[in-house]
Amino acid sequence: MTNPNLVKKYTDSLPVESEPMKRARDSAAEVEISPVAPAVGAQLAVLSASCRASSILEVGTGTGVSGLWLLHGSPKATLTSIDLELEHQQHARRAFTAAGIPSTRARLIAGDATTVLPRMNESSYDIVLLDAGSEHVLELVEQALTLVRVGGTVCVHDVLLDGAIADPAQRGEDVQDMRALISTLLASDAVVTAINPAGAGLLQLTRLPD
Repeated sequence: MTNPNLVKKYTDSLPVESEPMKRARDSAAEVEISPVAPAVGAQLAVLSASCRASSILEVGTGTGVSGLWLLHGSPKATLTSIDLELEHQQHARRAFTAAGIPSTRARLIAGDATTVLPRMNESSYDIVLLDAGSEHVLELVEQALTLVRVGGTVCVHDVLLDGAIADPAQRGEDVQDMRALISTLLASDAVVTAINPAGAGLLQLTRLPD
């Protein structure tokens, strides 16, 4: 039988991170947050490149790891990233600067996504990444689907909740909300949905034409 821990270790060892990515990952450890795993970052870069993204939205800037991966896939894209923690965004800004990404291509907004997203333009983004925990995830996905263009993709990071999503005995509110979200999306005719189990798990849903 395949050892899942060996598989995870192997897949995370394959992507080669740039020096700014490595420093951003070190900064994440300093402020005690968990950025996307290298394998998830590589997947985000592939998604960004495959749709030739020009406009990307991120909820959960962190220290810039995921943003760097998204822009790695689309070097000419513009990233708008929202986070409650200004300190984290200061780390992210340094990471973007180190990578040669000007502030005009990496717009950072310090604020609550639940109040910021409703003020943003609908159908304006190629990719929306949600990486802000399970709280308000249902509301954020619903809002993100109005912001992504037809053919664009919404990604939800940490969808596996440290494996709790697959354990029937786990009945916490966050687990229940995530299960409800997945079930709703799988039954929807408005999106196509897939879950990538790499890292902490990446839920991907692509908006279909009406």
